[in-house]
Amino acid sequence: MKTNIFLTALLFWVGSLLTPAQAQFPMMGGSTQSKALPGTAGDQSPKGSAKIIGSVVDSTQAKAVEFASIALYNKSTGKAIDGTVADEKGKFALTKLVAGDYQVLISFVGFRNKTISNLTLTNGQTLDLGVIKLSSSIKTLEEVTVVGQAAVIEEKVDRLVYNADKDITAKGGDATDILRKVPMLTVDLDGNVSLRGSQNIKVLINNKPSTIVASSVSDALKQIPADQIKTVEVITSPSAKYDAEGSGGIINIITKKNSLQGLNLNIDSGVGNRGSMLSLNGNYRKGKAGFTLGGFGRAMYNTITKTNLDQTSQSGGVTTLTRQSGDGHSSGLFGQYNLGFDYDLAKNQSITAGVRYGVRNFSNQQDLVTQLFNNGSLNSSTNRNVDAKNLSGTVDANIDYLHTFKPQQEWSISTLYSRNDLTNNFDANLFGSTGDLSGRQRNLNKNVNQEFTLQTDYQTPIKKNQLLEFGGKAIFREVNSDYKYLFAGPSGQFTTESNNTLGELTYHQNIAAGYTSYTYTTKNRYTLKGGVRYEHTFIDASTREGGSLGVGDYGVLVPSVNASKTIKGTTFKLGFNRRIQRPGLQQLNPNFNAANPQVITLGNPKLKPELTNNAELGVSKTIGKTFINATFFGRITNNAITQVSSPSDSIKGAIVTTYQNIGRQHAYGTNLFANVAATSKINIGLFLNAFYTSLTGQSTGLDGASSEITNSGMNIGGGTFMNATFKNGWGAQAFGFLQGSQVQLQGRQGGFGFYTIGVKKEFNNKKASLGLAAENFLNNRFNIHTTLNSPLFSQVNDVYMYNRGVRLTFTLKIGKMTMDAPRKKAKSVNNDDVKSDGSGQTQSGGTPGGGQSRP
Repeated sequence: MKTNIFLTALLFWVGSLLTPAQAQFPMMGGSTQSKALPGTAGDQSPKGSAKIIGSVVDSTQAKAVEFASIALYNKSTGKAIDGTVADEKGKFALTKLVAGDYQVLISFVGFRNKTISNLTLTNGQTLDLGVIKLSSSIKTLEEVTVVGQAAVIEEKVDRLVYNADKDITAKGGDATDILRKVPMLTVDLDGNVSLRGSQNIKVLINNKPSTIVASSVSDALKQIPADQIKTVEVITSPSAKYDAEGSGGIINIITKKNSLQGLNLNIDSGVGNRGSMLSLNGNYRKGKAGFTLGGFGRAMYNTITKTNLDQTSQSGGVTTLTRQSGDGHSSGLFGQYNLGFDYDLAKNQSITAGVRYGVRNFSNQQDLVTQLFNNGSLNSSTNRNVDAKNLSGTVDANIDYLHTFKPQQEWSISTLYSRNDLTNNFDANLFGSTGDLSGRQRNLNKNVNQEFTLQTDYQTPIKKNQLLEFGGKAIFREVNSDYKYLFAGPSGQFTTESNNTLGELTYHQNIAAGYTSYTYTTKNRYTLKGGVRYEHTFIDASTREGGSLGVGDYGVLVPSVNASKTIKGTTFKLGFNRRIQRPGLQQLNPNFNAANPQVITLGNPKLKPELTNNAELGVSKTIGKTFINATFFGRITNNAITQVSSPSDSIKGAIVTTYQNIGRQHAYGTNLFANVAATSKINIGLFLNAFYTSLTGQSTGLDGASSEITNSGMNIGGGTFMNATFKNGWGAQAFGFLQGSQVQLQGRQGGFGFYTIGVKKEFNNKKASLGLAAENFLNNRFNIHTTLNSPLFSQVNDVYMYNRGVRLTFTLKIGKMTMDAPRKKAKSVNNDDVKSDGSGQTQSGGTPGGGQSRP
């Protein structure tokens, strides 16, 4: 899809090559029929009550042709009497026409002109030309190729769109491999995603939520095959139509779809030294009905991690030094299976239904050797073997209805039921100094997160350049967490300790929301989009042991304003919004996770939401073959959900990390991106993320009193990528990324690097391909060095990631499809309202924790 920026630059260049007469109307592709400017003559022509409407699409891709030119000619005189330009969806309308005989000329750079003749209008008539298909123009093929290279990044008034469907190295990978290459996003080696340094984001899949995303973003992304991703939308300034959740913004992953007639089957496979995958996706469409059936499975293995931990803590007047080393490896099986159905009830009505099931089986084994020194003397030495299981099954089912009355006027009803059954257990064997088994520990944690959503939306145009949207939404959510901490000797039954290490949390969260949004676009390409949303949250939270937790209901009013303007090829964007961040399942879960007894995590079910004000200014411009984007942003968060660590009162030398609403976070920075179409075959990208952050919270001092602490500093990361296509179906791609250390409230999280290179060969008219990709092939390991400090403890943690990898991929397409103009399908529910940080941890400044175990 082409954007305003690329169109403006390209049309200016094409216009400079045309004759003066042709340059008066370059969007007509230089046609000799277009010397008269449509609209100019039309402004002086008589006004009537007839109308002509329609939409324009690319005949080869079934995509809308944005800003195509539509000229209306008097059939008898051949003079242009009126004209207009299609919108971003390819739709157009010629209004206030007098009765008579006409012909319409549709044109756009890179496409052949198309004329529709013998049109007769009567007073009051609305003539619908339907879907008009434009075919590519061989004459302007070279220019279209250049634009396609530049359109890796698209700018819209409230978001940035990354087109991922040409990624070679992604074959055999998952969504994290794609997100690493998206401007403004950071993905660490565990798959945790940050947007502008904040992990307080919402991830949608095809505009839909999923309960598995609510519990773990990183695990959810591992279930999405990379080669099935079409685009990634980074919504930094969400409009009022979106849920108010996600203080950092929203990431919307759009997977590949089609509206072709016929039957096809795509087979994608890959095998490597650290992972393998197999994906089968089929589509069948006949007439008004369409079916999709797909399955994806991925295995991970040979993932090795080594850790070194030194930490000092003070408790009860005793200083304890912990020295720990660990050797671990992890493996996992991830799958996603989907069945979809859509049916055109009528020309302007459709219904869509689908069910998706995701499964995760992740296992992590680790051997820990721990030495404890009390006041400088060795107190104990233990060897601990831990086997942790992270299992889940997720089902999402939806039914959606859409009624389109006329272009841009539509009403929809959407429903969604989602359930995630999550098991997070570990078993530990403890060995004494002689090597004999001395005891066993077991943590059982069963979680169920289910929700039902009902949503309705209506939008209608006001004149040609205004759009009004409003709607309502209700979410009914229930979270249950049942946890037990069990102990046993070398043999015998497991029992609980006397300190109540078992319990159950029941958390009901119901949300009622309403919104209205208004978009106004001027003839000079000014776009203003403003709106307001109100959400009221009803909470009933209790534990089996303590009863009601007393978490009160709350309401929030969320305004948003976005504006954009293109001036001589330069697009300026300005945005402001307020966001709410509700605590997610892992922040609420009171399970006492001590898989590593020296690094313990504990949720807080009494957490309240945090509020964030965001402002941004963006500038984009195409200079020759280079597209440049710079965004400057500021973010202020109060009542922030902050991760806080402190020494344990009951376990010597242990550090316990939990979450509290005690923080304030300020972040100011910039995201820079440049995309260079070096040739029609080679594309190069550069990006840089840099921001200053200041974090304020509370910590306990040596005297036991709480005091305010502050930490601040710069966070810098960046990278580059290159895509190249050659003759005979050959292609190559390279990518590299380096992330510097990140500021946390009580220290700094270490940096890391990542790079990959791949080649691909296509066969049989692109119906099959063979690829080879390598990751981090020059490095044996990466070291993530993290330091945490407070008056009561200090921690230095080194995590060594061994992730050198290579994989071979193969794809095959079976079946024959014919092109059919797409109909607009029913919209789906977007639940953007639950906080998730990827690993189940929320870090100060949005950075992942230093080697701390996940709940």
